[in-house]
Amino acid sequence: MATSVELPDREAMEFDVVIVGAGPAGLAAAIRLKQRDPDISVVVVEKGSEVGAHILSGAVLDPIALDKLLPEWRQEDDTPLKTPVREDQFLFLGPAGSVRLPNIVMPPLMSNHGNYIVSLGNVCRWMAAKAEALGVEIYPGFAAAELLFDENGAVAGVATGDMGVGRDGEPGPNYQRGMELRGKYTLIGEGARGSLAKQLIGSFGLAEGREPQKYGIGIKELWQVDPKLHKPGLVQHSFGWPLGGSTGGGSFLYHLEDNQVVVGFVVHLNYENPYLSPFEEFQRFKTHPTISPVFAGGKRISYGARAITEGGYQSVPKLVFPGGALIGCSAGFVNVPRIKGSHNAMLSGMEAADNVADALAAGRAHDEILGYEQNWRAGPIGRDLKRVRNVKPLWSKLGTYLGIALGGIDMWANTLGFTLFGTLKHGKPDFAATKPAASCKKIEYPKPDGVLTFDRLSSVFLSNTNHEEDQPVHLKVLDAALQKTSEHDVYAGPSTRYCPAGVYEWVEDGDGPRFVINAQNCVHCKTCDIKDPNQNINWTTPEGAGGPNYPNM
Repeated sequence: MATSVELPDREAMEFDVVIVGAGPAGLAAAIRLKQRDPDISVVVVEKGSEVGAHILSGAVLDPIALDKLLPEWRQEDDTPLKTPVREDQFLFLGPAGSVRLPNIVMPPLMSNHGNYIVSLGNVCRWMAAKAEALGVEIYPGFAAAELLFDENGAVAGVATGDMGVGRDGEPGPNYQRGMELRGKYTLIGEGARGSLAKQLIGSFGLAEGREPQKYGIGIKELWQVDPKLHKPGLVQHSFGWPLGGSTGGGSFLYHLEDNQVVVGFVVHLNYENPYLSPFEEFQRFKTHPTISPVFAGGKRISYGARAITEGGYQSVPKLVFPGGALIGCSAGFVNVPRIKGSHNAMLSGMEAADNVADALAAGRAHDEILGYEQNWRAGPIGRDLKRVRNVKPLWSKLGTYLGIALGGIDMWANTLGFTLFGTLKHGKPDFAATKPAASCKKIEYPKPDGVLTFDRLSSVFLSNTNHEEDQPVHLKVLDAALQKTSEHDVYAGPSTRYCPAGVYEWVEDGDGPRFVINAQNCVHCKTCDIKDPNQNINWTTPEGAGGPNYPNM
């Protein structure tokens, strides 16, 4: 923080292991460390106001990792895994109808038999209670804003952001200095496109020799529906309309307990047309005649959005660096065709924790836990991702229809132990796929009806998003002139459309178009950091506890 005031020194706390992010990966790592040795001191720092506040996922959970981490969960009464999958449906949507794909033609790995429909936020709250019972310290409401390094350049922990800083960057009347959380090892589990992980990948060259990471934007609503229309345990996935054949993406519709239905839509962020709006495509999707009847007489009760890592096997960076490792979606362990990553996130946290526990037992600190890097591809995470490694590049290169067909054939082949394509490359990063506006067709979206379809601001209201207004804007435009001459003039301002929260506006005034950032609306999805065509927007952590407060997402 640049300031004219001399700041006091930060207080420091020492731990064996510092974990950034109380998601499934971070909490699994914390629990596993304490299972290995109760005397290992572990702290988890979480930027959400509480554990689960920033967690957003579909989610159908494969319990493979929980069965290994907490095998007693099936005997508990208060488990958040309440709704087993009872029916699996795969649909192809056209503009006026749909075709159900027979389950028998789907590769076996696509089956959801034995999985559970959950609120991942509630799963994390439950896991946090397990971790705290083992002696893990969890600090929600504190954003890990800075990496700490030792004299040899190894990561030695993190510092939380200062609180009470004014918009001008100067300490305000309620100013509090951040805290240094120092550890022998630091595990980074911030989720997709985390700010510290991004720094580590760049500074330690962790992505060298890997394919570019690929992303999607996932947008989700939670509805209370008419009990007559509720089918607990129904899992429905679809692709096709409203997206064209050249734009990747799809939907999910999950029936939870208590007459609740989750509906979500994913758009791959390598789409070309800057006029496309993932939020508006999601609203259109809900009007499809196969989909809309579910919501008749229902009420929307929550909304959220989050970027998803989609690069898979080819794009996982080197996971270790001096003093720590990347875990969960910071590493990129989502299985795209299954639309699942939470099980791999937990498994990665457990694998990293086992290697850290071994290192601590040997008296080591601040080195690379190479066993984690060496073992993951041969373990359950690697096996899960390797079988589907060509689905995303085939989809990207050949479009939805041919790409999905060949991806399905390749998944079947991998089930039998061979592949038709080897390991395909992804090519360019998502931001580079955006075409100039002059070569694309404008898209006119219908106005929301306020019953089934909605605008962004009313949606953000349901996410319970809040930031202290008098704080520095956490969305940093690196070159304001470039934003005007390129993002606006060449690409027609796609930030006003790819952001699912209405953060960005181009406002016409007497001096021409002016870029306005409504940082108060930010739901921390990270799409701007990924999709800006010039990589000119850098997402940084706002003041701790800011952002969405998801209750059941």
